[in-house]
Amino acid sequence: MPSDHLSPQPDRRRRAPSATTLTAAPAPIALSGVRRSYGATKAVDGVSLTVPAGQVIALLGPNGAGKSTTIDMLLGLTRPDAGTVSLFGRSPRQACADGLVAAMLQNGGLLPFVTVRTMLDALRGLYPRPLTVAEALRRAGATELAESRTEKLSGGQRQRVRFAVALLPDPALLVLDEPTAAMDVSARQAFWASTRAWAAEGRTVLFATHYLAEADDFADRIVLLRSGRVVADGPTTEVKALVGGRTIRATLPGVDDGGIATLGGLPGVTRAARRGDTIELRCSDSDVALRALLDAAPTVRDLEISGAGLEDAFLALTSDQPTALPTPASPTGADTDAAAKETAR
Repeated sequence: MPSDHLSPQPDRRRRAPSATTLTAAPAPIALSGVRRSYGATKAVDGVSLTVPAGQVIALLGPNGAGKSTTIDMLLGLTRPDAGTVSLFGRSPRQACADGLVAAMLQNGGLLPFVTVRTMLDALRGLYPRPLTVAEALRRAGATELAESRTEKLSGGQRQRVRFAVALLPDPALLVLDEPTAAMDVSARQAFWASTRAWAAEGRTVLFATHYLAEADDFADRIVLLRSGRVVADGPTTEVKALVGGRTIRATLPGVDDGGIATLGGLPGVTRAARRGDTIELRCSDSDVALRALLDAAPTVRDLEISGAGLEDAFLALTSDQPTALPTPASPTGADTDAAAKETAR
């Protein structure tokens, strides 16, 4: 009988877990009391955050809220003035060097005057356990770009290739900063399908975006920053529930700014806005507001009443003007200045 038939067979009986098995693995992301200032500006002011494996996290906030500075500290590009940053129990730089973490940044460059395949082949040698170039391109939806020269890529194509670069080290944590900028609708859908599939394998994804619909559709958890502090952290449904009241949307032909100002003063209405002939009334009491609206504007039509959306929560929680919300510890407000300049990264 061949000797290999005499080799011991594996013992498939369930064993008691060892001490190392019982010890929880370090979290992919652990920030504790992190602070970072630029002169007199507090970019990040005491952020604490723990992210377990397998979550897709949206990091949201207005310009100057501290999103980019937080991401820079996660990647070891900026050191905190105080507090600690740990990725898988390692320093950010060590985790990146070990291939555990990869990033897709807004300002990430590509090697010029080479094909995409040549660039990825060159970068692949930097990592201990990389994907094949073909697999990175496939997952990024960029297979057809392999022989394209990097300097000839369009904005959306460059984003897909940046995604392939981020996937190349086969990281356990992906950090994405405005990842779908310049992508068309179909490319965005493909990007998020790939990202969700990546996370479903037990990996972690943290992304910053100004597209609130993307955060609503694809994130398991929302972390909302305002003035360098976390003002909301939880599943999307819980963050939206922080804002009480309902919203009335309707069509009011011929409405102008003066009309919107009048509607904003109706009983039960806390904020009014319009997009063309479509009006949107944020309400503290939608029943009272609806009756007042029908009395004030009999030609209104296409009425729709809904609960608070992520945009409502974003505006309320990041405004400088306080308003009453169910969580009194959270800074809140009725509006935010969309044109604000970013004073700190």
